[in-house]
Amino acid sequence: MTTAERQLPTYDELPTFKDFSGCAWEVWGKDDQLGTINLLTDEVVKEAAKEIKLGKAVCLNWPIQFPHKPAFGRIPPHHEIIFKADRGAVHDDILHINTQSGSQWDGLKHFGLLKHGLFYQGTPANFFQNGHITIPDPTNVDPELIKFGIHNWAQHGICGRGVLLDMVKFYSDANDGRLPYDPMSTHAVPAADLIACAKKEGITFRPGDILLLRVGFIQRYYGGTQEERDGLSVNPENFAGIEQSEDMKRFLWDNHFAAVASDQPALERWPPPKGTPHLHQTILGLWGMPIGEFFDLEALSKQCAETGRYTFFFSSWPLNVLGGIASPPNAAAYF
Repeated sequence: MTTAERQLPTYDELPTFKDFSGCAWEVWGKDDQLGTINLLTDEVVKEAAKEIKLGKAVCLNWPIQFPHKPAFGRIPPHHEIIFKADRGAVHDDILHINTQSGSQWDGLKHFGLLKHGLFYQGTPANFFQNGHITIPDPTNVDPELIKFGIHNWAQHGICGRGVLLDMVKFYSDANDGRLPYDPMSTHAVPAADLIACAKKEGITFRPGDILLLRVGFIQRYYGGTQEERDGLSVNPENFAGIEQSEDMKRFLWDNHFAAVASDQPALERWPPPKGTPHLHQTILGLWGMPIGEFFDLEALSKQCAETGRYTFFFSSWPLNVLGGIASPPNAAAYF
């Protein structure tokens, strides 16, 4: 029986793990390495392809150079162009990045249950090899070395029906055209507002949907001063994002999204209130659901507003890095 054919448990039906509710480690079996990407079955992708009616494609990737000075202590992107003068007219280039400095998918090895030192499927943090990883022989790859790597999603693909909840438009329309919060400040977006936005956009969610949230960071970054932009790397991280609440967990799990992404640096409100666990722990550590951040949703917002359509075919092919932690999404929406 495929995932699409069987009834998945509700959030409240999932077992607890120590002090965490909603543990999905057994939903797809103890050996699973895909998490909620299991929801993107052949039939789900085939149905989602019906969203392509115009042949219009929209890029969802922020240029790899941004932000120029990343947050969370990550190295700035380094792009070097090499002219091979001895060959007359040949260039190479070298790209050195932290895979989470800009547009990204967080993979299963990125964030676990902090207090317990565990990642997805209850895997201890000391299970994973760190440092410089080399794999010289493609015919002899140690599966333990690359376990839970981003290559699992890269080889499956993150493709299906995309849904945009344009929270910037939703809030601005109700506030005389002004966004009532600063995306570069700690501000919570509650589940009730996501539900209200979906209703306003005429969206009925389907299992396997890929949820995109426009909360306003990219727009704010372009409209800010260079001093504000550069401050990302030196100032305390304070960002708007989804609320850390049981209602939010129920919303994300019970709608059975395959993945969730936003234009914010951390998806969730950052930092969480004192004593409140990071939502990353549940989404990645307990569910195995991809978290996307720094997605550039500006052109998508315009396309959705012009067409009145907030659903589309979504395609994303992360870098095929064996054992990788994260990746630029290489994502697009098709109308």
